[in-house]
Amino acid sequence: MVTHLVRLRFRLLFNGLSRSPWQAVAVILGTVYALFLLFLAIVGLFSLSFAPTEVGRTVSILGGAVLVLGWTVLPLLSSGIDETVEPSKLATFPIPLNTLVLALAVSGLLGVPGIVTTLVTFATGLLWWQTPLIAVVAVVCGLIGAVTCIVGSRMLAALTARMSSGRRAREAKTVFVLIPLMLLGPAILGISSLFREFSDIFPTIANVVAWTPMGAIWAVPGDLALGNFGQAVIHFVIGIATLIGATFVWRWALDRALEQPAHSTASSGAKHGLGFFGVFPGTPSGAIAARALTYWIRDPRYAQSLISIPLVPALVFFYSGASGDLTGLLFVGPVVAVLLGMSIYTDVSYDNTAFSLHLQTGVSGRDDRWGRVLGVSVFAIPTTIILVLAGVWVSDSWERLPGLLGIALGLLLTGMALSSLVSGRFAFSVPAPGDNPFKSRPGGGFTLMLSMFASWTALAVLALPEMILALLGFATDQPILGWLALAMGIGLGSGLLLIGVRWGGKILDERGAELLVQLQRQK
Repeated sequence: MVTHLVRLRFRLLFNGLSRSPWQAVAVILGTVYALFLLFLAIVGLFSLSFAPTEVGRTVSILGGAVLVLGWTVLPLLSSGIDETVEPSKLATFPIPLNTLVLALAVSGLLGVPGIVTTLVTFATGLLWWQTPLIAVVAVVCGLIGAVTCIVGSRMLAALTARMSSGRRAREAKTVFVLIPLMLLGPAILGISSLFREFSDIFPTIANVVAWTPMGAIWAVPGDLALGNFGQAVIHFVIGIATLIGATFVWRWALDRALEQPAHSTASSGAKHGLGFFGVFPGTPSGAIAARALTYWIRDPRYAQSLISIPLVPALVFFYSGASGDLTGLLFVGPVVAVLLGMSIYTDVSYDNTAFSLHLQTGVSGRDDRWGRVLGVSVFAIPTTIILVLAGVWVSDSWERLPGLLGIALGLLLTGMALSSLVSGRFAFSVPAPGDNPFKSRPGGGFTLMLSMFASWTALAVLALPEMILALLGFATDQPILGWLALAMGIGLGSGLLLIGVRWGGKILDERGAELLVQLQRQK
């Protein structure tokens, strides 16, 4: 049964990749990247074998503890990522619980992240290659640590399955994941600074972490190298006890989750009025605009774009403040304009099979395009203008206001034009309605990223006229060039938007049925 379930995992993975060659290419590139990281880890561990024993012990404990913590905590924030065989789908089959636990553990170890993690933990033996017996112990402890990583991730995911099933929980997880990712740059700078200033205390931190469930098993080889045999035995016992305890907790939580599957509860609050449908005109494009704006407010998948609006100024302010030059805030408005302009790039893909309603009711492609553009424009245009004004005010560069408005509005309008064109032609692999916003099929993220890169390049080329005029005005202190850039941005951007909507609508009319088939294949 275990072998059958593992084969099922790889069969599902193969079937998913066979639907899209681009996803297969993305998986191959991702595997190559993972192997490159593995090579760097192996080289680094081998190099550390020539450092003092205390240094190698500190690195192995802290690195191993971070590895276990990352594997354990990540599913709590982003459950559903690359979980090909979901336990909830196996609830109706008479599979013994112990068999299911073993199959899921082996399945996790045989995925690309699991294989790379296992090889990295095996490579910790290179730290002690000069003492072969300790190197063998390090490999055994590494295997125990790798299994602990897999079991820990499954355990916490099973424990929080019911708590994470509601829409509000998914929205909260989106915020908690996206904000740290966007603040990763400042965090790395801050951590690097701490490393330089407090590097002497890392051995002390490692000694403390070695007595925790996350770091105990990684301390055993270092203890033996230092001659602390009694301490090594205690740390080994803690590591084994951690693995056994996590397995029992996972088994209990999985049993409970299978017997009482999680389900989303309907909201008990009564809804009054028509919402945005009572505000927009009673036309096909007005109805689509109202629905799109409702999605922007209620769908967690759209929250990724909305969260970036306050975070972009925060990031720019951080880097500008570090250099003491606040002129970088002038670019906040154009950057957010690009993000908002391209935010409807996957709108049809987010609709999923609900797009069939557009085909059944005979909504024209042009009305569909205008409705989505109108929905995002309600907040995108005011937000862009406000951010441009704020950047000019903070940096005291009022003479650059016309040129910056020309660049920002030109990028926003042109971005919506490109989005209207591309989203009517291609269906992208995105999380389905109700799924975790960060869930992705193997290779789907790479395909979307490649397409976005091509579209950003096209956006930069199409917006060159207003950008050149504005930059020339900044360089020569000629206000007239800034006003020309503003006129060019609004005029050219509006013209491109009209072309994009018409052209995208025509493509949607011709390829709507084919697009729906592509969306159905992604279910």
